[in-house]
Amino acid sequence: MLEVFHQIEMSGEELIVTHHNKPVFRIIPIRQGKNVDELFAPWRGQVAYHVDIDEPTQAEWPDP
Repeated sequence: MLEVFHQIEMSGEELIVTHHNKPVFRIIPIRQGKNVDELFAPWRGQVAYHVDIDEPTQAEWPDP
């Protein structure tokens, strides 16, 4: 059974388990999330800030 799980992990494909030809449950690999550097890598060097975004602002939201 562990070999089947390893194949699912490596292929990225799911396995649907059936009982009397009816789907009973699905085994899917857990997709590891990307870290922040990987997630924003395509935009690295593409964004320009025209003000200091860390500077506190005194502007307040208008009352509704």
